[in-house]
Parts: sequence; C-alpha cells; structure tokens
Amino acid sequence: MLTVLAGAVGAGALSLLTSAALLATPPAGADEAALPNVNVYPPISPVDFTTLDGAMYAFGTPDGLTCVIDKSRNGYGCSGPIPAAPEGANLVSGVGAEEPGFANSAAPLYAGTGPVKQLPPQMRLSYRNVSCAIDAGGATVCVNTSSQHGFVLSPAGSFTA
Repeated sequence: MLTVLAGAVGAGALSLLTSAALLATPPAGADEAALPNVNVYPPISPVDFTTLDGAMYAFGTPDGLTCVIDKSRNGYGCSGPIPAAPEGANLVSGVGAEEPGFANSAAPLYAGTGPVKQLPPQMRLSYRNVSCAIDAGGATVCVNTSSQHGFVLSPAGSFTA
C-alpha cells in the first residue's frame, strides 16, 4: 500500500489519506528507474510559492495542474488533468521515501491552496529533499532526491518511479 497525499484542505489544515494507489508504468521504451535530474535547473526563490500560512509551496503547470510540496509532511504531488495518466487519474502524490502513486479524486484536492503562480520552465522549486521542475518540453517532474522516487507528468506519458 502506498501513502497518497490526498490534501483535503479545510480550515487551513491538510489531511493525509492512505489508499492503494494505481501504479503507472513508464511509456514504452523508457527506463523505469530514469527520472530526469531536476537539480540541473537553478533554484527559484520559494517566497512567491508559499501558501497556507507557510505550510506548503504550491505552483501551477503549463497543462493546468496544481502541484504542492508539503513542508510539514515531506509530501509532494499534483492534481488536475494529468496528461496521459493511467486509469484517467487526476492525482499523483508521494510522502517520504515511498514511491508516489496515481489515484482519482472527485474534487480538485489542492484547490484549497488558493491561486497559485506558474513555475517557470527550467527552474527548480525545492524544499529539503524534494525538488520539482518544468522541463524544456513542458513535462512536470518531482523527485525525492534521497530515495530517488518521483514522477513525470507529460503528454508523452506520465509515470512514477
């Protein structure tokens, strides 16, 4: 069972829900252990991405996702219309050193973060061992650098590793 950050935001608090996640596989021909190295991108100041009284960093992506890094729970994820998601998933999240997982949610889970600023391409937003970036092709990538788990969200194929 994977721990899935399912960010039900209410009264400024984020809840964690645990569920069995739908695991995705990398697109055909991709090396399933090969997550892009987001640390090649220069870091961006997190100040403009702070939300929920400093509990999280949140950002938007070019394809309409809202993504978060939960500072208190070492969690990260994205919700919204995930391109090429397995089983039509609209949420991907991970907590700690576990491999992230895909799931479906009836409501946009990170909407409670409020309006979010779009992360510029080829810039990295990081907190401790979690880094996220938008690559030159528009793919959203988040990686826990200590466990080397993370996800890639792209029209060419979305997967976790």
